[in-house]
Amino acid sequence: MKKDIHPPYYKTIVHCACGNEFETGSTMKDIKVEICSNCHPLFTGKQKLVDSTGRVERFKNKYAQFNKGEAKADKSK
Repeated sequence: MKKDIHPPYYKTIVHCACGNEFETGSTMKDIKVEICSNCHPLFTGKQKLVDSTGRVERFKNKYAQFNKGEAKADKSK
């Protein structure tokens, strides 16, 4: 290996939102994740609702106020 071109490699602890922690090797000193093998539905067999609204619903809710403003402008003409 060439010297001084590789990033430093650390033994680090991965912290999950569920509280699980495990040790791994990485170039990052601290790793935080939202879902790990202890809480992921594929490994646990339980269905867990991560996000209740989908992308389309969030987009419609976000821009609903602009559609209302256009409707008022059309009625005034």
